[in-house]
Amino acid sequence: MAEPDRFSYEKDLLDKRVYPLAGIDEAGRGPLAGPVVAAAVIFPRNYIRDGLPESLTGLNDSKKLPERKRDSLFEALTSDDKVRGGVASIDAATIDSINILRATFRAMNEALAKLPELPVHSLVDGKPVKTLTTAQTAIVKGDSLSFSIAAASILAKVTRDRMMVEYDREYPSYGFAKHKGYGTKDHLAAIAEHGPCAIHRMSFAPLKPPAQKEFF
Repeated sequence: MAEPDRFSYEKDLLDKRVYPLAGIDEAGRGPLAGPVVAAAVIFPRNYIRDGLPESLTGLNDSKKLPERKRDSLFEALTSDDKVRGGVASIDAATIDSINILRATFRAMNEALAKLPELPVHSLVDGKPVKTLTTAQTAIVKGDSLSFSIAAASILAKVTRDRMMVEYDREYPSYGFAKHKGYGTKDHLAAIAEHGPCAIHRMSFAPLKPPAQKEFF
């Protein structure tokens, strides 16, 4: 069975003379600690038309790749002067202030703004982003169906993982380097023992205090 063309969305847009176009994805929407990170990637026309270079062989949804492969693809993407990328993060305090959905959308727009040129269209993983600053095509499981989105998922995931390793040095009691802030058994046990730290999302259960009952 032939592999699907994971530049099919991009080619359709190129055929309509829509360019530059970006893939957008995020990492870290669900953890109890740390930032949410979004990335945007623009591939050159010839990569879309003729295929990816050898250095990007195996590009896929970051969640489907082992850490070593993600790291090698991250280095290939960021060292390729034909690939344009932007990455942005929103910290835990802001997530608590505006909620995770708004924070994710803000990170996506900030990632777009960091590109050398603003794309005229974006391919977004998942559902449509109402506040996106460009026209968009939302693709469910887009990180497996579009190379542009897959590339963005690599940049976002690796950037966030490396940030969490740095936070692990600052807050060594929580194991951030291992679980990256997700609500694992060990992480929950560390919170129970030490209490939350400055990068925990206090608006997330189980950190969020239970609603107080009112008695009349």
